[in-house]
Amino acid sequence: MIENNPTSSDQERVANFKPRARLLLQLGDQLIKNESIALLELAKNAYDADASKVNIIMHHPDSVEDGYIEIVDDGFGMTADIVENVWLEPGSSYKQEQFEEHRFTPKFHRLPIGEKGIGRFGAHKLGYIIEMTTKKSDANEVYVRIDWTQFVTHRYLEDIPIKITERRQPRYFTDGRTGTRIVIKSLRKVWERGMARNVIRAITSITSPFERIDSFRPILHIPDKPGWFDGIITWDRVCDYSLFQFDTTISGHSITDFSYKFTPWNTMTKLHERSISLSDPIVDNYLSITDDEDRPINLKDFEIGTIRFRGYIFDLDTFILKMGVSDKSGFKSYLKSNGGIRVFRDGLRVYDYGEPENDWLSLDYRRFQQPTKAISNNLIVGAVDLNRSESSDLEEKTNREGFIDNDAYNAFKNAILHVIGLIETLRQTDKKKMKEIYGPTPKSEPVMSLLGEAQRYVEEKVLDHEIKTQIKKYLVKIERDYKLVTDNLLKAAGAGLNMSVVIHEIEKIIFEVDKVLKAEKASERALKLVQHLSSLIDGYADLIRRSEQTNESVVNIINQAFFNTEYRLMTHNITSIKKYLERPEIKNLRCKVARNLLIGAVMNLIDNSIYWLDQNAFKKMESQESYSKKIFVDVVTDEHFAHIIVADNGTGILLPTDDITEPFITGKKNGAGMGLGLHIASEILAAQGGKISFPDRGDFDIPSEFEEGAKVVLSLRIK
Repeated sequence: MIENNPTSSDQERVANFKPRARLLLQLGDQLIKNESIALLELAKNAYDADASKVNIIMHHPDSVEDGYIEIVDDGFGMTADIVENVWLEPGSSYKQEQFEEHRFTPKFHRLPIGEKGIGRFGAHKLGYIIEMTTKKSDANEVYVRIDWTQFVTHRYLEDIPIKITERRQPRYFTDGRTGTRIVIKSLRKVWERGMARNVIRAITSITSPFERIDSFRPILHIPDKPGWFDGIITWDRVCDYSLFQFDTTISGHSITDFSYKFTPWNTMTKLHERSISLSDPIVDNYLSITDDEDRPINLKDFEIGTIRFRGYIFDLDTFILKMGVSDKSGFKSYLKSNGGIRVFRDGLRVYDYGEPENDWLSLDYRRFQQPTKAISNNLIVGAVDLNRSESSDLEEKTNREGFIDNDAYNAFKNAILHVIGLIETLRQTDKKKMKEIYGPTPKSEPVMSLLGEAQRYVEEKVLDHEIKTQIKKYLVKIERDYKLVTDNLLKAAGAGLNMSVVIHEIEKIIFEVDKVLKAEKASERALKLVQHLSSLIDGYADLIRRSEQTNESVVNIINQAFFNTEYRLMTHNITSIKKYLERPEIKNLRCKVARNLLIGAVMNLIDNSIYWLDQNAFKKMESQESYSKKIFVDVVTDEHFAHIIVADNGTGILLPTDDITEPFITGKKNGAGMGLGLHIASEILAAQGGKISFPDRGDFDIPSEFEEGAKVVLSLRIK
């Protein structure tokens, strides 16, 4: 490092930064993305000025020479001193100081939304000449004219004189009125119908659709183009088509208030409204806020404040739209342009959350990953409400494209995603019912049903014996091939569900082997670990080998499932209570089953227990209760079935048991499960003449400590 230590021969002089005149043009051009944001910034200035309304009037927008834009508010206006020392000062800290000192506006008790001191320069985005007239109570009317073209011809800002005129006799704000009027002339571009429609959409979205600010109303007029806004569908028309609604409050590390409603249309006579509140078991599982890796989040670690999150969710499936939407094209177009989740501060919108190009929560990506469960932007109109004075750690970017990406913002975003996961879980149950009743595909197996109908038709209607025989032969072959394909797909799915477990198990053991080999130099312990790894891989490989129904030991199947999950159970500190090993009568119990598939079914139950035991442990830790995670397994028989009972002392089954064996239905948070495990287990049992059930209290002899947890029974036919 070279230090500057001047000598007697050195010369020093003081210099200053000299901002170029064109700097203001660059601020307007580069920091204000489009015309909609430019007008929104000017409307927000009216809000900060305690205005109750702001009229935006566009005259002759299709002519750059004759066209001009007029923005008029009824706020408290400005004095000549404020105009000179605040309004004409780029980057002024005037509003920031107002916010930090909690100086509320006198009439509507507002804190300023703007704080950067540059939003007003967005007017340059609209036109080359700006004329401002402003009037404060008990002060002269002030007039300023700025020609932005001078900022190109002059070198420095200080070279451009701005004349401020004070009028003792007001020319515009007469009769004691106050406010600010800005007229933008020499438009930078010709306005077209599409641009104007985008602007009115932005202007109407400046306030939340769920909570209008009666004290502030921005209005856009184009007097000589009355047809430009024809056919625009409004929120008042669209909201009636929603099928799901929610309203939640987040504070600190938890959801503190919650409601969810399924509101079927009048045409859906076979469905009934359903409401869910904070006390529902599913909601209780989501009360503690976590991120996508299930790590706890506490908003009190930051200045974020209380969050209120509301929304309406729609369905664009064709069979749904046919039941009540007349203008399907307009409805879809509205959701495409206005769908998404917007953010509001003190009722005013934070741009550009909720814009079509800003998928800030990655909802569309999540929908691609989980098409039957996740909600995309064009299915939801949502609003996140923040309190301006409580959310100072959420700092808006200078370019008006959302918040700065810091730790507070990530906590805020993860909290919203956590709630969305809960909403998606609740919605999935109601969407399934809609599809079952009104969807195009019956709940029963459609292919087998159609094949049966075809076989009956051939038997009854085809008279030629030779033709009948040939057709029946091909129908039998089709049925056989169909069953073969579905069976193989079932095996592949069962293996796929366990592949992530395989990888985790093998990674853990290899890591342990590596440590032991280095520390113990190939000891007997290392040899045992390698042998265990080999046996484990054999066990998993067994899952994906071709499964035929053979006479198998039920005890051996359960033992193999536990062997395959041994290290996961150890890692999660879960105690296994194997009651079946104490029963001599089932030691030699055998059933005709597909061994590999049944092992997979038992492993899926164990995997579910591990997840829900961890969830319960987290809750117990929060409430400082002692807790030991346990899984209970037993086998009992009756005249026809061998019943494998798997129970745990976790959270219990949260979803309706009629639903949880359907594909892609899951109560797990943050994408922790695909919702296929119980479905596959159910299909495996059904294919082998068995069944899966969820027993009530007293159906089986289960220790009382497991009564509140999940209880699942796999019943295998023995006769």
